[in-house]
Amino acid sequence: MWFDPKCPWAWNTSRWLLEVEKVRDVDVRFHVMSLWLLNDGREDLEEWYARWLSDTLGPVRVAIAVEQKYGTPTLTDLYTALGNRIHHEKMPIGRDLYESALYEVGLDRRLADAADTDEFDEALRLSHHTGLDPVGENLGTPAIHVPGPDGKVNAFFGPVVTPVPRGEDAGRLWDGVLLVTGAPGFYELKRGRTESPRVD
Repeated sequence: MWFDPKCPWAWNTSRWLLEVEKVRDVDVRFHVMSLWLLNDGREDLEEWYARWLSDTLGPVRVAIAVEQKYGTPTLTDLYTALGNRIHHEKMPIGRDLYESALYEVGLDRRLADAADTDEFDEALRLSHHTGLDPVGENLGTPAIHVPGPDGKVNAFFGPVVTPVPRGEDAGRLWDGVLLVTGAPGFYELKRGRTESPRVD
């Protein structure tokens, strides 16, 4: 799954996937994408969303720096540490948040410096496009890739879900998502959102 740490919908999907891992033979791996990068240069953004995006680049830069230094498996714990602070503790996004999350998972707190440099931006762009290009235009996070039965990657956006399904409910949703996204020519299944994400 490709995530931006600030996105509450991606957070819920990530927590769902970790539930799926408990009840299905699934190995969840997290990768970094950037909502800032996805929307860079767009002139049609609503004002509130442009403001919301303004502090999203720092966390993804820190995450990609961690991946570059420690490897992709480290992102699972880092994402959890960042997400708990952002979505549950409502901690302001900034250096204190980065250092606290890095310290919690036993990583070098100096990697917080990455938030304010473009040192890892090339790696960020590569990760971002690796995750989103197979999904299609104008789609963001959560983006998920699953190996298909023919050996090709089955890439899709979503599911966007609240609250987080737990236990066998999580497994059944996984089964259904695989079923519909694995159908040749299947592109979209959607309904209007009636509530904001309830993060847990």
